[in-house]
Amino acid sequence: MTQVQNIIVTKDDSGQRLDRWLGKMGVPFFLVHKFCRSGQLRIDGKRSKADVRLQEGQKVRVPPYTPKDSSIRTEERPLTEQDRDYIKSLVMYDDGQIIALNKPNGLATQGGTNMKQHVDRMLEGLCSKDGVKPRLVHRLDKDTSGILLLARSAEMARLLGDSFKSKDIEKYYIGITTPAPDKPRGDIKVPLLKKSMGFDKDRIIVSEDGRFAHTMYKQLEKVGKTAALLVFKPLTGRTHQIRVHSAFIGCPLIGDFKYGYEPEEMQQIRLNKRLHLHAYRLKLPYPGEPKKTLDLTAPLPNDFKENMASLGFNTQIRPDDLEF
Repeated sequence: MTQVQNIIVTKDDSGQRLDRWLGKMGVPFFLVHKFCRSGQLRIDGKRSKADVRLQEGQKVRVPPYTPKDSSIRTEERPLTEQDRDYIKSLVMYDDGQIIALNKPNGLATQGGTNMKQHVDRMLEGLCSKDGVKPRLVHRLDKDTSGILLLARSAEMARLLGDSFKSKDIEKYYIGITTPAPDKPRGDIKVPLLKKSMGFDKDRIIVSEDGRFAHTMYKQLEKVGKTAALLVFKPLTGRTHQIRVHSAFIGCPLIGDFKYGYEPEEMQQIRLNKRLHLHAYRLKLPYPGEPKKTLDLTAPLPNDFKENMASLGFNTQIRPDDLEF
């Protein structure tokens, strides 16, 4: 775009994150963050952060930029019937207000450079009878499988977003690490900082300059010192938190090439090639109905269970296993 744009936030867009909202308009993710850092992107005349949630009636100033071919939105490609059937096959819960997907490993939540397929692109396949497309509430890493929540209205998206910021939500992840931790239980409290690694790439590092991050874990089973089946309970919601915290204590998740292993090292492990982290359970007060609880569990994927069995672990997770 060669001119400054001033865009008014509509009621339907209220509650969305700024970076995701602009991403749907074709503004590359890295540019949104660059504009925010430089103060060029403003809301009602004031500097803004990329993760701020928009409100109806706000005026967003978008500076001029030159879009590149790689920034063309994949959402513009029409969905095929195969796409629609696929996204519907991932639905594990739908009460008309909230949808939960059991996202597979390898499927991105949102688009990015050279990202041709992702959940956000296929949301049209889950439109309501009135043609309203659901909204993403949070994200999972591309390589992490498990529960991903969607909202069928802007108001529910806002309420769920508030829940994720509060301490009312309980999240449980199942992971396999190698080696096994020295202690069967632990609290990992180290700050995390996002570090730019070049064009459209970031890496999370442990740094005193970062934001506080807290992860609890407990061991369900182990194979000597070689590997362990763990339950993780993150009490904060930092990017890649469990992955970085696992690596910090010297027990990276099997298949984590970003923070744990080089690809050639994985060749020596005779398991299905995937990141061994699964968002297993999510529990929170139902938004707007404090006496009601939303408690969802995403079954473990077959390739994950096959690897558990190969290591000699029980493939059944019991409710008591999640108690800390």
